[in-house]
Amino acid sequence: MDCLKNIREEISSLNEELVALRRDFHMYPELGFQEQRTSEKIASYLKNLGFTVREKIAHTGVTGVLEGSGEGRCVLLRADMDALPLEEQNDSSYCSRNKGVMHACGHDAHMAMLLVAAKVLSRRREEIPGKIVFLFQPNEEVGGALKMIEEGALEDPKPDAAFAIHVWTPIESGKIAATAGPVMAALDTFEITIKGQGGHTGAPHTAIDPVLAAADLVTSVQMIQTREIDVLKPTLIMFGKINAGTANNIVPDEVKLGGTIRYLYRSGPDSPEKPLVRFERIVKNVCQAHQCDWDLEFSPENTTVINDEGVTALVRKAAGEVVGPEDLVDYIGTAGEDFSEFARILPSCFYFLGAGRTGDGLSYPHHHPRFDIDEDVLPTGVEMHIRTAFAFLKKHEVKISPR
Repeated sequence: MDCLKNIREEISSLNEELVALRRDFHMYPELGFQEQRTSEKIASYLKNLGFTVREKIAHTGVTGVLEGSGEGRCVLLRADMDALPLEEQNDSSYCSRNKGVMHACGHDAHMAMLLVAAKVLSRRREEIPGKIVFLFQPNEEVGGALKMIEEGALEDPKPDAAFAIHVWTPIESGKIAATAGPVMAALDTFEITIKGQGGHTGAPHTAIDPVLAAADLVTSVQMIQTREIDVLKPTLIMFGKINAGTANNIVPDEVKLGGTIRYLYRSGPDSPEKPLVRFERIVKNVCQAHQCDWDLEFSPENTTVINDEGVTALVRKAAGEVVGPEDLVDYIGTAGEDFSEFARILPSCFYFLGAGRTGDGLSYPHHHPRFDIDEDVLPTGVEMHIRTAFAFLKKHEVKISPR
């Protein structure tokens, strides 16, 4: 595209600002729906670019609209803002200043890349045939996207497609992964209370042991993943907590369990997989077999992220121009991501920018207290935002699946 001539040089000239933004966000992380300083900084930046800015959507969400030179499509570029309740263990100069809170998932990088992309694109507004919505979302870790949508983030203007980048340390630094179809798993959490009858561990026959029922349940539900659902429809059931008892010689009255169910397909009343229905059936039958009562609660957090084929093809073409075909890879993961809420409504692509580098502490997994990224990839993310936005608005070989 002629309008993007010398784009890489322009981004390079902003690299110091790009890194400074990322490090500032990293030093002052804030939890979901509490991103006050973060959102104020973002809103101020966008206002200085002359954008139409909305603030306090879903408490702390921000949108900025760049209007181009004429009528045309509208594209949404999204970054998430929230940090995690985690004490950072790095000793970098930009280590978290907020005790017990850390950007351990890369959202600091997402915000910085999108802001600098907004600056570069603002200088080219006369060449933009349409509108660009820059959306900064709170509370991605626990489902802030839906609340932003409910409060009108996709209205006036209404986007025609959406894109999001996630820096990803499991992928080698500088590579880009853009895959059509399911790429991030649906996530439902569960809480179970198994109620028995307490007693003495020296006379267990006089009690009803909920611990034994819990042990049976943990192993029994694993049959769902391969014995009831096709292994080519990935389903992952994990228990993250089990709490029971007050002393070694007492059979407790109850056991509390909690965990997650993840899957890479759309699940609903009409789907053949029905992982939650199967899970509930086994909980009921195991507890009845052990003469226990039970309570079971599900909390849906997000649905499967499913990338549109046509929009993903556009991203892959742009990635080939930015990093070269040899560094374009495929990736599918079972982590959850509430960008799925946008992808349910809009033709979308959620893709990954490799940011891991072995040998120098840049390969820790996401949500680890020593997580960090290779900052050299930040300009690549900026360029990808710019190229995908231009390609979509200029209708370069984009075939959108009907909604």
